Amino acid sequence: MAYANSGGVKLHCEETGSGHPILFIHEFAGDHRSWEPQIRYFSRRYRCISYDARGYPPSDVPDDAAHYSQDIAVADAIAVLDHYDIDKAHIVGLSMGGFAALHIGMRHGQRASALVVAGCGYGAPKGKQESFQREVDVLADHFERDGSEKAAEVYAGGPYRVQHRNKDPRGWAEFRAQFIEHSPRGSANTLRGVQGRRPSLYDLEAELAAIAVPTLLINGDEDEPCLDATLWLKRVMPASGLVILPRTGHASNLEEPDAFNRAAQEFFSTAEQGRWTARDPRSISETQIVHAEEEE
Repeated sequence: MAYANSGGVKLHCEETGSGHPILFIHEFAGDHRSWEPQIRYFSRRYRCISYDARGYPPSDVPDDAAHYSQDIAVADAIAVLDHYDIDKAHIVGLSMGGFAALHIGMRHGQRASALVVAGCGYGAPKGKQESFQREVDVLADHFERDGSEKAAEVYAGGPYRVQHRNKDPRGWAEFRAQFIEHSPRGSANTLRGVQGRRPSLYDLEAELAAIAVPTLLINGDEDEPCLDATLWLKRVMPASGLVILPRTGHASNLEEPDAFNRAAQEFFSTAEQGRWTARDPRSISETQIVHAEEEE
């Protein structure tokens, strides 16, 4: 096994394929295995790297929740790039990994050649942060008190996972089985340190608007907690495009791997050709009427 070192914490990582690098960053309920449908597809053309976040064995599981945060999660991703001597990569993140991808775009834009941000925004709305914090605390307590199997049973059967279960029962069962293997302590600390303490996207509008890295936003149309935030990101980020997958919940890369891969591949190809540019400001209007003087 290969391990990157991030401030003394070992992060398990895997590499396959050759070409321009892609770094995959997993969601809370996933791990490096969650990207298998993408790695099998993209490793034919790209150098694909995935890793397990801190708190997810075989990566280290620090005991103290203070050793988990959004900033630390970003530093961990950069440490993985450094481990492989990668100056710049396409960054692909889902949910918790999507937040990390956005923060890489804000803080380390020179390390990213393109961003794919999927299912991002849960807990971000300003009016819902208190209720989101309560959810985080309850779920963290659930992991610590009852263990991963019982906690994962509740989480994996939630309203934004039922789409996966209905479409692909075998795939959902595999997702659930992998989730159950996660460390209860690592999951609880990730909830309290990363999920519960990350800043709202809406407080980062200026920084997000300044991201010049080509960005593709992907969301399922039934992933309700992330829909509004993703639409807001599209409006705020001038170099972004948006794909909405129909009848799809949270784990879009697992529910609809073919559609996810095709959208990402077309995006990468366009970005690599230098043709994914900022939005034409003439397209930003609340009216469909184009005044004659604007045409001159």
